[in-house]
Amino acid sequence: MRRTMMEDGARLWLPPLSLAGCVRAGFLRDTRGLALQGEELDTYYPASPLVVLTWTWGGSAEWLGTPGFVPPSPGFRVWPVGLSGPVTGPCHLRVAAEGVHGLQLMFLPDAFRALTGIEAGPLVNRCVDAATLLPPEWQAWAVSLAGLSNDDARLAAIEAFIAPRWQALAASSHTGQRYSQWLEALAVRAAGSTAGRSLRQFERRIKTWAGIPMRELRAVSRGEQAFLAAVADGPAPSWAELAVEADYADQSHLCRETRRLTGFSPEDLRRRMRSELAFWPYRLWT
Repeated sequence: MRRTMMEDGARLWLPPLSLAGCVRAGFLRDTRGLALQGEELDTYYPASPLVVLTWTWGGSAEWLGTPGFVPPSPGFRVWPVGLSGPVTGPCHLRVAAEGVHGLQLMFLPDAFRALTGIEAGPLVNRCVDAATLLPPEWQAWAVSLAGLSNDDARLAAIEAFIAPRWQALAASSHTGQRYSQWLEALAVRAAGSTAGRSLRQFERRIKTWAGIPMRELRAVSRGEQAFLAAVADGPAPSWAELAVEADYADQSHLCRETRRLTGFSPEDLRRRMRSELAFWPYRLWT
């Protein structure tokens, strides 16, 4: 298991090869004792095609209705285990001042459907109590993590529970760590299905597996490529050149899409990610 640490209490977990094509990553965060205040309590997330199981073992958070961001899921509150689907725009959350301790485990939506039978489509832009949807075996396992002694033990329990179930599906091909690699593998599988080969059937199949249309998946994949190039060490890139390299129509297209997916312009995102605590998910991802 590969892990990286950050000084703000956030931690990235990259799963082992046995979970390739299933679990994309895990975010652990423990802000208790950090005495965060003001904007340090905020967290910004970009649009994402992933399905997320969120454990909260201490503290709380609120989903803010910030203009230009995805509005709060109806009835949202912090459950011991929450389940959220793909989000088609950025989200803005704020943790309680006394701190929060939890884990976000991010699944590729087609893999989560294969494992649990839960489709991502009804969960788009929503977060619900996982107890209302998870199969009984999964629910018992999810609840059991709270009783373990530390986060390392929880990560080991995650691998021990999910890996054999994923491998039993004979579906765990290594699709890489980027959206573009997963999307390519998903498209090949959809195109090779015997359930119909028309363009409309292809697109319907992708949406069933992923929860969102192919065009949204391509936008997120293209955005990730541009984002990774933009935050690389060194001077700010030429946005016009980056737009061409990332397959945008032009610089204006890049700027519009970046704002739609993150809530910020490319330059503002690059600057704020380097200087503001609220952008810790972006720093972990890179």
